[in-house]
Amino acid sequence: MATYLYRLGRFSFRRRRAVLAVWIALLIAVGGAAGAFAGKTSDEFKVPGTEAQTTLDRIKDTFPAQGHGSAQVVFAAPAPGGATAPEAGRAVSEAVARIAAVPGVAAVPDPYATGAVSPDGRVALALVSFDHKLADVTDEQREAVKAAAEPARAAGLDVAFGGDAYNKFAQIEGGSESIGLVVAGVVLVITLGTLVAAGLPLLTALVGVGVSMAGLLALTGSFQIITTAPVLALMVGLAVGIDYALFILFRHRRHLDEGLEPEEAAARATATAGSAVVFAGLTVVVALAGLAVAGVPFLTVMGLAASGAVVVAVLVAITLLPAVLGFVGRGIDRLPVWKRALHTGGRTTMGERWARFVVRRPLPVLLIGLAGLGTLAVPAASLELGLPGGGSQAVGTDARKAYDLVSDSFGPGFNAPLVVVVDAAGAPQPQQAVQGVAAKLQTLDGVATLLPPQVDQAGRTALVPVIPQTGPDHADTKALVNEIRDQRAELKAATGADIAVTGTTAANIDVSTKLGQALPPFVAVIVGIALVLLALAFRSVLVPLKAVLGFLLSIVASLGAVVAVYQWGWLDGLIDVPKVGPVVSFVPILLIGVLFGLAMDYELFLVSGMKEQYVHGKAPREAVVGGVKGGARVVTAAALIMISVFGAFVFGHDPIVQPIGFALAVGVLVDAFVVRMALVPAAMALFGKAAWWFPKRLEKVVPKVDMEGEQLIAELERRPTEERAARKEPVGA
Repeated sequence: MATYLYRLGRFSFRRRRAVLAVWIALLIAVGGAAGAFAGKTSDEFKVPGTEAQTTLDRIKDTFPAQGHGSAQVVFAAPAPGGATAPEAGRAVSEAVARIAAVPGVAAVPDPYATGAVSPDGRVALALVSFDHKLADVTDEQREAVKAAAEPARAAGLDVAFGGDAYNKFAQIEGGSESIGLVVAGVVLVITLGTLVAAGLPLLTALVGVGVSMAGLLALTGSFQIITTAPVLALMVGLAVGIDYALFILFRHRRHLDEGLEPEEAAARATATAGSAVVFAGLTVVVALAGLAVAGVPFLTVMGLAASGAVVVAVLVAITLLPAVLGFVGRGIDRLPVWKRALHTGGRTTMGERWARFVVRRPLPVLLIGLAGLGTLAVPAASLELGLPGGGSQAVGTDARKAYDLVSDSFGPGFNAPLVVVVDAAGAPQPQQAVQGVAAKLQTLDGVATLLPPQVDQAGRTALVPVIPQTGPDHADTKALVNEIRDQRAELKAATGADIAVTGTTAANIDVSTKLGQALPPFVAVIVGIALVLLALAFRSVLVPLKAVLGFLLSIVASLGAVVAVYQWGWLDGLIDVPKVGPVVSFVPILLIGVLFGLAMDYELFLVSGMKEQYVHGKAPREAVVGGVKGGARVVTAAALIMISVFGAFVFGHDPIVQPIGFALAVGVLVDAFVVRMALVPAAMALFGKAAWWFPKRLEKVVPKVDMEGEQLIAELERRPTEERAARKEPVGA
């Protein structure tokens, strides 16, 4: 691979104008396709095969409204009894009539006719049903519904709009990615020392993100893509795009310091650091594509979207970056800001001092690190999963206001209605069977009330709305869903009717359960991939095992931090968590997928340096010091860039994007600075020569991966002096 990348890097350097033109043309073409074919993303987290979704699919023809978009319109008076005053009643009724006339609205019952008025007479609740799926509800229709409620506002009532149609998720708030870029730019300037060098990774990363995001948006016109997918692709694509370019650029600068001409330096950097970039990128792609193991379509789409962004980032790093280096030439050190960053020379670096400290005291460092990560991981044992709803929206938004008004005035369960489908086709007396089921449901713990059943024309299928005592993300609501399902056999025997539980709340519970069940097999797949890839890369038994254990430590520690902040409410005030409650159900599996690739990235760059030192005759502990010395600066900079990009999204208010950004930022922080920079060198120092032991039988069958381009460099060193001189290469390079 190194030889091929060497040729690719040299070709890109020499044909820089053509390479740059191709990328610009691609960016324009994909951007044009996005403008022409982009459609809408979806906020529906569906999982085929779950009881709630299967039941919903089965009854969609009989009860089409169950599969359509819906909304809540909440009319709140300033004082108790205000909503029942004659003037308020007329205003609400007029607003409801206008809403019913909005194109696309199928029905909106008058709250006074249905009794949807709070016990204190302050709040009236109108439920809007659209005549099409939630994904097809347009922003124009939402705004038209809001405008139609003007008579109620004119009468002095506060009107809030919530429900599925107004719950917006995974919205990128302006400035989040900009903050990350600014911090990344500062880190690059400090690390590389010049504005020119620091600007190159930012430039190439933005090109890569532009291509991948435009391509993804173009696909939304033909495929249903979950709203979270573009956000994840942006976060991951931006972070790895900067980091991969940094790795290659750092090696290029080192070759220039050694006296190589810019063309040869770029080619060798692409061959050596580029090999690690390709290898690391493949691990990220495999891990993200492996999200398909969960069997959750929207999660598969998210994984593939982020994988596509990583593939583009790798291609940009090994083609566009060498081309740009061709334009820069020796001017890479222009516009210096911090001269100490330009050349390390022979001075002792901070990374070397840290490495010597660790190898002198490996056991204490290892024990302290493990104790710290173990403490951070404790909250992970209390992990609860759920999907966000209206209560997770930012405080002050319309959807959150509607949710809180309904919860405070009617009870939290009115935001978490369950729909029990009663199939009485096989019952001797269908009507009595429905009544019997309803009577039994009313006796269950956790049920606040039942709403009047809806029966189909044949009188054989009925929908029984069940209002829990608790909200949609409460553990008691999940327990109630399980309790109702546990009554299936008993109700069948007593009434002859079959039951199933569906509705948005039940569907979200089923999705969270499905994702929780998918975690163990996904972790097993990831661990297996890691062991194989690292065995190929390092031809060692202990190094892969140590790397996997470190990765698992990073995961549980990161999940512990997520639970403490988002489920327990720690750091409230410092981090503006919209609502403390269960962790978004797909955050853990996304964290595992993304962090796996990034952890292997840092492992490759640090441990490959240690192996290179050991192969060249250094003692095991000196090899550890040499590896950390050579990789500490670039790994530190790469990790800080990742943390800044991911962490920037923590300061938004989106209930999905915020915990994803937090989890990834903490995960990179823990893995890079605790696991890779402390535990790994400590463990390698304790292993000594055993770290590089590999069974002779495996030596014969395991293919050799030339990660550091040793074979290539050896071949270049053997070339005749005349050939090297013809290319203006230094004789001793």
